[in-house]
Amino acid sequence: MDTLSPHERSKRMGKVRSTNTKPELLVRQLVFSMGYRYRLHRKDLPGKPDLVFSSRKKIILVHGCFWHRHDDPSCRLARLPKSRLDFWLPKFDANLRRDALVADQLDTLGWDVLIIWECQLRDVSALENKIREFIEHKASS
Repeated sequence: MDTLSPHERSKRMGKVRSTNTKPELLVRQLVFSMGYRYRLHRKDLPGKPDLVFSSRKKIILVHGCFWHRHDDPSCRLARLPKSRLDFWLPKFDANLRRDALVADQLDTLGWDVLIIWECQLRDVSALENKIREFIEHKASS
């Protein structure tokens, strides 16, 4: 049973942002401090990617574990809600299908994509290494 009224739930869900989220801002700050420059949310690319490194044909997507259904068993942020599963399960399925479609479209266009999960922000050193390796790695043609 939902503890909020439909009006209160609607107000709360309306505050959920799709861009400039706290995880995205943390990744942007880290990448910038590493000396890399990027463009944000290019509207001409599928899914309006979070960080775009045009000259390198690389993209970083920052995914919230809850919304994008992180499938790592150690991730506690990807829990299922306790109520209204008839609403949430189709929503999550649609999100997963959209994410897969966007990844396929970007791959077809020749972009390399790195997905950073919200729970990975806890280990900044490992994340920094992962980002550096991704950005510096030359794709084999």
